[in-house]
Amino acid sequence: MSAAEANNVGLEKDVEADRAGAGTNNTVNHTMSAEEHQIAQQAARFGYGPLAHVNTAESRLPAFGGEFQPGLYKPVEGRKFANPAPLGLSAFALTTFVLSLVNMSTRGLTVPNIVVGLAFGYGGLVQLLAGMWEMAVGNTFGATALSSYGGFWIAFGITLTPGGFDIAGQFATSAAPSGAGTPAFNNAMGLFLMGWFIFTTILVLCTLRSTVAFFCLFFFLDLTFLLLGLGYLYNEGGPDTSAPNTKLQKAGGFFGLLAAFAAWYNAFAGMADDSNSFFVVPVAHFPWSATGRARREKTKREQV
Repeated sequence: MSAAEANNVGLEKDVEADRAGAGTNNTVNHTMSAEEHQIAQQAARFGYGPLAHVNTAESRLPAFGGEFQPGLYKPVEGRKFANPAPLGLSAFALTTFVLSLVNMSTRGLTVPNIVVGLAFGYGGLVQLLAGMWEMAVGNTFGATALSSYGGFWIAFGITLTPGGFDIAGQFATSAAPSGAGTPAFNNAMGLFLMGWFIFTTILVLCTLRSTVAFFCLFFFLDLTFLLLGLGYLYNEGGPDTSAPNTKLQKAGGFFGLLAAFAAWYNAFAGMADDSNSFFVVPVAHFPWSATGRARREKTKREQV
């Protein structure tokens, strides 16, 4: 046998060994739960454990809100870009937090113009940029959601800006020269918010297989848009009055606060790791999710 033939035989044996090892690794992946798989991946970084020879850069982890990804996402090792989700979530959370407090008439505040600066700078521009970076890292859901809500805050800020495009002034009457607070303006704002309620409902449906914290963020936001939209459409005393429904506004503000804290929770989950935190933020998985099914299968195996 020549040297070339010997080399070819050796290469064929190596390929067969790699295939056998891959088959073994696939079997290991299917028999481990999601938590065990994550621990094994951590161990594999140091060269030991059942996944020590697995290309972890190609594996996929269970979804959670810190990556703003309702489906399985790729690990961050070797990624050229940082995770933009916590930035977008934080921008959304703070702007929503302030507006929700105004909607609840906290400390007697009833005019939401203080939100204009946040709507343009943080909730609008910064969140829009975060959405564009989500597109760069390959997260379609994150890019769509963060960019859309960034556009929402910019549009909301334009609507509330005195003068400017004079949007509120187009609804002016002799009784309310400023235009804001008139029945026509309230109806238009109600339709504007109901459109965002429909969009958020679509996003809620995409989070049903993710984590509880991620689902709650969009569920609370969905209720916020619904209640605020109805509050503008069904004014106190009937459609001819100028004041939005106070009870619906406060209820929308309450769910807005819940959405803001859920966004901050998911943002913290995306930032906290073993390099900057003493603990990992817990996330609850739905029983019908991939992680929930893995847990049930593990329990069944332990009972056998």
